[in-house]
Amino acid sequence: MNRKKLLVALVVAGITGLAASMLTFNYLKRPLPAVAAEQTPTGTVVVAAAQIPLGTFLTEGHVKTVAWTTGTLPDGYFATEKDVVGRGLIVDVAANEPILSSKLAPEGAGGGLPVVIPEGKRAVSVKVDEVVGVAGFVLPGTRVDVLVTLNPETEGDSQKPATTRLILQNVKVLASGQKIEKDAEGKPQTVTVITLLVTPEESEKLTLASTEGKIQMALRNAMDMDSVSTEGIQAAELVSEPSRPAPAANAPRRVVAPRPSTQVEVILGDKKTKETF
Repeated sequence: MNRKKLLVALVVAGITGLAASMLTFNYLKRPLPAVAAEQTPTGTVVVAAAQIPLGTFLTEGHVKTVAWTTGTLPDGYFATEKDVVGRGLIVDVAANEPILSSKLAPEGAGGGLPVVIPEGKRAVSVKVDEVVGVAGFVLPGTRVDVLVTLNPETEGDSQKPATTRLILQNVKVLASGQKIEKDAEGKPQTVTVITLLVTPEESEKLTLASTEGKIQMALRNAMDMDSVSTEGIQAAELVSEPSRPAPAANAPRRVVAPRPSTQVEVILGDKKTKETF
């Protein structure tokens, strides 16, 4: 009897499990209800269509509008191209970078180099060659030190030696380019020109240095903002030998002990000799 009840219980359990499996399978096969995609509000932002250098007078070909999430709109953005066309850039702008009000000159200021000169500063251009311009690595936005070398001068019976001195430090380069000039024979030649951003006092030093001597630029690390103090150098110091301190009068003399010698007896036939090493 117990065996019959156990058999019935097993059959009932099997049927119940099968029914539960079928119900679960049918439930999982049902298509999920479509969920409406959340709509994110967007706006438009004016960005650079390509890389644009500072001083550029913006036209319609320089900019474009792109969609931008409303909640992340940058401060000072512009929504339409007409809001930026006709204004000058005061910084370099990369491709697809938003055109912000902080990157533009005031309305009516135009474009070109004048719009990037801060108040109280001056832009001074000097002629350089590949050596002076650090082999072409002096580019807009880099910072340089300026050195000047003055040729020997004769005053009365004495002559001042040639001297090199660091006169300007951490100067920003505004522009670098080339222009055509005529040489002494009237033939056109290409001259590299670098424009530096300086104070009025520094502009006097730079102009006098380029007129009375030969200038040289030293390229700086962009993160190195410290100034140094130097005394300059004269030609005589380049070949002068460093002075050696004289030995002290009571300094003990070093005594070198003789090396120990070794004797070896050499026998050749009936002859014997001794060799010392």
